[in-house]
Amino acid sequence: MNGPDAAPCRPCPTDIPGSDPAPATALVLGGATGMLGQALVRAAEARGWLVHTLGREDGPVSSPDWLEARMAEIQPCYVFNAIAYTAVDDAEDHADEAYALNKSFPDLLGRMVRGSATHLVHYGTDFVFNGKAHAPYTEDDATEPLSVYGASKLAGEQALLAAAPDNACVLRTAWLFGPGRKNFVSTMLRLAASSPCLTVVHDQVGSPTFTTDLAAMSLALAEIRATGVIHAVNGGQASWCELASEAVSLVNANAQVRPITSGQWPQKARRPAYSVLDTSRLTQLTGIRPRPWPQALRDYIFQSFAPRSEDH
Repeated sequence: MNGPDAAPCRPCPTDIPGSDPAPATALVLGGATGMLGQALVRAAEARGWLVHTLGREDGPVSSPDWLEARMAEIQPCYVFNAIAYTAVDDAEDHADEAYALNKSFPDLLGRMVRGSATHLVHYGTDFVFNGKAHAPYTEDDATEPLSVYGASKLAGEQALLAAAPDNACVLRTAWLFGPGRKNFVSTMLRLAASSPCLTVVHDQVGSPTFTTDLAAMSLALAEIRATGVIHAVNGGQASWCELASEAVSLVNANAQVRPITSGQWPQKARRPAYSVLDTSRLTQLTGIRPRPWPQALRDYIFQSFAPRSEDH
């Protein structure tokens, strides 16, 4: 499965004229443990797809021989790569590890699916931008990452699209929250339960994104076999402080959320001050108009943090 001369994957059942409907087969890399991966598994299973997951807990997932053997067994119609090095500050001191997962691995995947019937969806980041814009970034805007993490993710999307331009797409997304793993929102709610005051950065503005919504966007783009770079986030914008304040208010916590500057919360890696993403291309391709992040946040909190009936 590593190029035009390799044996092609089994075609999607819907691609076979006159065939009986049969479920598509999806492989979610990182689907067993990752926050986004778990959301993708739930969305694909709800769609009736046959879903497989592979991750580092299953074996040497970045080994070409090992992964190619698993791909040959599964013969996926769609592959979603939710594996990445996401420790933004740690990446400053572990660049080789960050580039291995964020650049070399997507490049490997691209070379494996090139010329096959498999369509690959890979995830990029808003951290490819320098944060100097004053309007939402489009896919055509110039990139200038400020951190090792951002640079490694940019190198990965470029390598992937160079390797498999006809059957891969990169979904740039941002500020993920959702069930299944610790995230910024869940951390804020945990702290609000035990602290009377939270201090949160207010001078970084981006696009909060619910993994459930991102998974739905991902499946829609996979089904039309979209290619290139596409921005996929919830609507609107927020600072970290605004996101925290909204979350805390939704659970009626007594904690106060106090804004501070980035300078008052020093971090090793530089973050873009403004990284809101424009989703016009997503809407043009799929008809999906992402709902505003506050609405998505309400769903997440009410589904994941609402008191159980036996607590009353």
